[in-house]
Amino acid sequence: MKNQVYNPYLPNWEYIPDGEPRVFNDRLYIFGSHDRFNGADYCENDYVSWSAPVNDLSDWRYEGVILRKNQTPWNIKNEQYFAPDVVQGIDGRYYLYYFVANSCKISVAVCDEPAGKYEYLGEVRMPDGHAYGSLQDEWFTFDPAVLVDDDGKIWLYTGSGQPLNEKYGHPLKGCFVVQLDTDMLTIISEPKVVLPANWSRKNPGFFEGASIRHIGAWYYLVYPTSDMTGLNYAISRYPDRDFEHKGRIHSSSDIGYENRGVMDCLYPIGNNHGGLACIKGQWYVFDHRMTNNTFFSRQGVAEPISIKADGTIDMVESTSCGLNGGTLAGIGSYPAYICCNLVGKGLLGKHMPMNGPYVTQEGDDFDPDTMSIETAPISYIDGITNGSQIGFKYFDMTSTTAVRLKVQNANGKLQILDDIDGKPVAEVTAKVDESWQEVKVEFDPQVVAARTKYSLKNVHYLLDIKGKVK
Repeated sequence: MKNQVYNPYLPNWEYIPDGEPRVFNDRLYIFGSHDRFNGADYCENDYVSWSAPVNDLSDWRYEGVILRKNQTPWNIKNEQYFAPDVVQGIDGRYYLYYFVANSCKISVAVCDEPAGKYEYLGEVRMPDGHAYGSLQDEWFTFDPAVLVDDDGKIWLYTGSGQPLNEKYGHPLKGCFVVQLDTDMLTIISEPKVVLPANWSRKNPGFFEGASIRHIGAWYYLVYPTSDMTGLNYAISRYPDRDFEHKGRIHSSSDIGYENRGVMDCLYPIGNNHGGLACIKGQWYVFDHRMTNNTFFSRQGVAEPISIKADGTIDMVESTSCGLNGGTLAGIGSYPAYICCNLVGKGLLGKHMPMNGPYVTQEGDDFDPDTMSIETAPISYIDGITNGSQIGFKYFDMTSTTAVRLKVQNANGKLQILDDIDGKPVAEVTAKVDESWQEVKVEFDPQVVAARTKYSLKNVHYLLDIKGKVK
């Protein structure tokens, strides 16, 4: 029996946002930015990759550093690398496309294997040899997405709709596409806007971070939107025109799911970026979540999705089980950091996810290349105050009679609810000092099953205490 897999799907100490999932040779690879725990900015670490066999998505392997910031010759200030993409070229080699912070150029590195040591190749360029974006009238580029299409044509999608990027002085067009030559570098078409820069907090305009897939008869552009509703998508019959916005796919804060807005979302808010992958016939959306009460320590999450006959995708909620293929077993031990709901209690009883509990870890950023795995930090939930709710979805608890939690600095009442903002199923009073101690909450599963539409697969912990849980 394979091990279970949770959200986040990588180890608790790993922070890879903007994850592009790619399947090569029966392995799923994750290529993304690389945050530093407790960092002061986005993407402070070098690029690394992780992979898992498609037959067992719980068996993740650390592939090591694949590209360092100092490998880009002109990046003399060691600026951060933002969200990359990796594709296999027509020549069989693997090409990593990336963006160096405070530039307007898309750089490329190449390797003979998906997650080996990449070598700098050059910049995406015009036929005369100059790097696209090095001239002021060329459109502003940003997070790259690349498609090697079924007919052998190579398409690069890039750009931003964020007004903040107007400071660089390049025309801000939104998401645009160019065709590349077989050298994977040279642009051989005029740039064409496929999603215009139409910034609005009320409507789903293109933000940044495009991801491209060709699925059946449709081309899918997945991207975060300016209205903060998470990852949305647009589809077209063509790779370079006629994209039509179709809706939301996923938000790690559940914004937009069941009509939830920013003010009643269920997890700390931040940016989004991700893509789609088909693994043994099942499609998944990959995204990221915030931790550590900051925007700069993000972790990858994933959820199964369904693509309907007409090409559309219904939005899915955030869960703890993600890639598991079903609910988690209601027995055994689970880390608290796999929670998918984290909200505090604000004015008038409304949710306050940005001022509520948050996932964090002991110690500093962990580097598996230089540190022993035995010294890896422990993650836990901090910032718990009166009225906080911590949700875990989904567990099959139809035969579970008790939940044990390890708590620290706790003084108050702990309740198990039958849903977010639901009714108490059971409760216990906890008074715990600075040492981690176990608190047990017992209940009758038959009584609970009769009271909740989720048959105990949706259980929330309401911690009416001040303290920590791990």
